[in-house]
Amino acid sequence: MKWLCTTALLLVTRLAAADVCQLNINATDQMRFEQQTLQVDAQCTEVEVILHNTGKLPANIMGHDWVLTKTADVASVANAGVGAGLANNYQMPGDKRIIAATKIIGGGEKSTIQFSTTQLAPGVSYSYFCSAPGHFSIMKGRLVYNPASSPAVAKNEPK
Repeated sequence: MKWLCTTALLLVTRLAAADVCQLNINATDQMRFEQQTLQVDAQCTEVEVILHNTGKLPANIMGHDWVLTKTADVASVANAGVGAGLANNYQMPGDKRIIAATKIIGGGEKSTIQFSTTQLAPGVSYSYFCSAPGHFSIMKGRLVYNPASSPAVAKNEPK
């Protein structure tokens, strides 16, 4: 009986973890994300984004973050963030338009953020960008939620 309960618990834990989909994205010293489109399948209940700064410069010189908003909000969120400063990761504290965001990181560093897909809706246009001053106009990409099956769709990866 003890073995059966342990097996059932492990199975339930594995199934719950299977709904977290992981996306890796690289940012460079040339002010660009290497991935221009990230896709998240409808089976994902949580998304974990791991930002890697593949550059060499420190955060206060060429730091990058990953900020997700509706596409229509990118410019206004980025402009509001400039006033928030580096101490706030160039993100206005409490800005409800930000769905998810990492912290600003320097070369060789990584930052991870996890968010629920309940904050996303199929058919809505979402964009991610770097909120460091002057970066958002060229350092951005699209996040597509609930796309058709594709090799580029986030896959469930065990933790």
